[in-house]
Amino acid sequence: MVQAIRASQVTLAQLEQHFGLAAAKDPGFFSEWRTAQTQAPATPSETERLARIKTYFNYLLRTPPVLEGAVKMVVLSPLLELAGFYEPPFAIRAEAETVISSFDSDDEVTVRGAIDALVLQNQLWILVIESKMSDFSLTKALPQTLSYMLASPQLTTFGLILNGSDFVFVKLERTAEDQLQSAQYATSKVFSFLSPDNELAEVLSILKYLGNEIR
Repeated sequence: MVQAIRASQVTLAQLEQHFGLAAAKDPGFFSEWRTAQTQAPATPSETERLARIKTYFNYLLRTPPVLEGAVKMVVLSPLLELAGFYEPPFAIRAEAETVISSFDSDDEVTVRGAIDALVLQNQLWILVIESKMSDFSLTKALPQTLSYMLASPQLTTFGLILNGSDFVFVKLERTAEDQLQSAQYATSKVFSFLSPDNELAEVLSILKYLGNEIR
């Protein structure tokens, strides 16, 4: 018997039970997002551009809901440009389908998703979620993002979840021997447009650093 689950509805408990996913206990497991601040800081010209992006987003907030397409156009697209992801060797894919399957002792569990996301080099997965629903938090999108990352052929994968005002990075790592049955993940802190400082500078630094790591 096959149990089919939509990626948008999968829970962390289901990923833990059927795919061996576990939160990393080592605080140094996802050190990349901290290292980025010193290794790939935003330049003065990038900081000026990021200030304009924040201004544009604040203007969007005046007339909610802030839809996914607007977030991609106003926030995500310039971030990816500044991080160098529109240049070789990076390749962007969107709206791809993913399937992960695991055989339990009794039946097969399959998680299918149509990614409303951007995939860079199979190692950086970016998921934009609608912010038109106030209760659609980043934590609710985390299981969906992890299910997509589990479908990547790479052993180490990074992700970014954003809903317009908030951003969080994710790292997932699998063992080479049993790729779908043993995986650890961890998240960065949440970066927010609501912070007095422009935390987009930190988000850009992490994107640039990860870009250098996965080249």
